[in-house]
Amino acid sequence: MKETPLYLFVGFLEGGKTRFINDTIAEGQFDDGEKTLLLLCEEGIEEFDEEWLASKNIFIEVIEEQSELNPRNLEMLQKKHGATRILCEYNGMWLITDLFAAVPDGWLIPQIMMFCDAETFFDYNTNMRSLVVDKLNNTDLVVFNRFLPEYDKMQYHTIVRGVSRGVDIAYEYPDGNAEYDDIEDPLPYDIDAPIIEVDDKDFAIWYRDVSEELDKYHGKTVKIKGLVARNPQIPKDSFVIGRDIMTCCVDDIKYAGMLVEGTSRFSAKHGDWIVLTAKIIIKNSKVYGRKGPVLQAISVEKAEAPEQPVATFY
Repeated sequence: MKETPLYLFVGFLEGGKTRFINDTIAEGQFDDGEKTLLLLCEEGIEEFDEEWLASKNIFIEVIEEQSELNPRNLEMLQKKHGATRILCEYNGMWLITDLFAAVPDGWLIPQIMMFCDAETFFDYNTNMRSLVVDKLNNTDLVVFNRFLPEYDKMQYHTIVRGVSRGVDIAYEYPDGNAEYDDIEDPLPYDIDAPIIEVDDKDFAIWYRDVSEELDKYHGKTVKIKGLVARNPQIPKDSFVIGRDIMTCCVDDIKYAGMLVEGTSRFSAKHGDWIVLTAKIIIKNSKVYGRKGPVLQAISVEKAEAPEQPVATFY
């Protein structure tokens, strides 16, 4: 079955999504005659010219209620227009993860772009933090529109990097010029040390960086403190070490851990806090269902819980 690309544009009202899509089409992208379905999940001040779009084989369908986002309805809209490509201007008040669950089989998302008004971004981050995190966690690029020269890039950079180290950041000025963020983010530990020693306060950063850049850690030795988890699905000679991690608020605290092999000679029990020294091997694991970091235990020491048992990115 041929895959249908779904290009996703996310962000909050008046963030610049509609303008970007209009400008992109006017510049010739998505203007190749291929039948394209444009899903509008919110309507702002700026509008689309439906007649102009139709002349380019781009057809608009408005999604007014989130309940309309389901595989059956979306597939029906695709067939209605014979579309082989989908564009979606997504509602900022809806979770991207809900859309992931709603796309039909065969739809593939090659790129997600987030657009924010630089002036209102901090208000959204303060008052709707979980929605901001949802967008930043899943986007490939975040664009801060209407960015003024006197704005402090580091303030925006810090918020984005507190959620994701992988997303690209761009700043667009009112005159139309834009530049990419080039602020470096040194890790709070020495990745080239014989043993990478991760402080308690840096566990979340370490966990995310390993998860996002697997190959960088292959063959490295690490020393971390974490909580042991065992269950029947984990092999007998293994356990999971991890921490409860909070991304944005108390409601999103989740235990996140990594598989540790070669543990039968250690007496760590479920619920124990330990200091683990292990070699990181990147390989396929049934526990992950894919390739991931497997820690090969070198030593295990019982430990006290950290002062802050819940790990954060701040």
